[in-house]
Amino acid sequence: MSEVTARTLDALSSDWSLDNVPLHDVDLELVRDNEDLFYMVAGASFIEIAADLYTRNLIEYYSDAPEIQEWLETKWQHEELRHGYVLKAYTQHVWPEFDWERAYQGFFTEYSAMCTADELEPTQGLEMVARCVVETGTATFYTALASQATEPVLAGIAQRIRADEVSHYKHFFQYFRKYRETQNPGRWKVLGALKRRILEARSSDADCALWHVYQVHKGSGANREEFNALCRRLAKGLRRHYPVSMAIKMVTKPLDLPASVNRMVMAPLTRASNWFLR
Repeated sequence: MSEVTARTLDALSSDWSLDNVPLHDVDLELVRDNEDLFYMVAGASFIEIAADLYTRNLIEYYSDAPEIQEWLETKWQHEELRHGYVLKAYTQHVWPEFDWERAYQGFFTEYSAMCTADELEPTQGLEMVARCVVETGTATFYTALASQATEPVLAGIAQRIRADEVSHYKHFFQYFRKYRETQNPGRWKVLGALKRRILEARSSDADCALWHVYQVHKGSGANREEFNALCRRLAKGLRRHYPVSMAIKMVTKPLDLPASVNRMVMAPLTRASNWFLR
């Protein structure tokens, strides 16, 4: 870990905020011309800031669970928005010519139409399973981003966000275990929820965010063929740093599989993870 990355992590305490992110320490020469990092950081900022859409849906869905509602509103939403605004500030600091606001408005218009209560799982327990998938995706993404980042401040930010996302996963998993005691969904239903959320993530959030970043960045030269090539390039770069074992362990944990079965499914799940990343 570099000295600047270590200093960044020290500055970002457990109650870190945009105010103590050392943007003045950013080494522009290390990141300014890295187009792949530009797309990933800007796209991630969109998705994180749009978390309040999901929060409203979830708070209403768990109207009979005030403990969950309070955590969603005071912790989860607060921390997701913090991630988004920090990544936005980093994007605007490094790439000030990018019209972040215009790109985000285009993204929000499209994304908000997709992000409805109809997308939630049929039971509250299974929705917690879906939330575990989402947090697995974000925790592993920021793990990979921290490894891929060529600029120390960005690496430090990604590591801190990763820690938050792992904490979110633990909360959602804890709530799922409580619902499992009363709803007893069974492994097949849990597996179905896992599969649905993985497939939805593959085809929606990241693609939507990246498209609007790309469209504004490229202007009149934007086209789908080039965009698809960009997505393949980003995925290829991400795969080199992606923590596949971490992702598999987190995704399969709600299935509560015996240790012997876990060992048997590692190989096929690794192949499925590589397919997902493509």
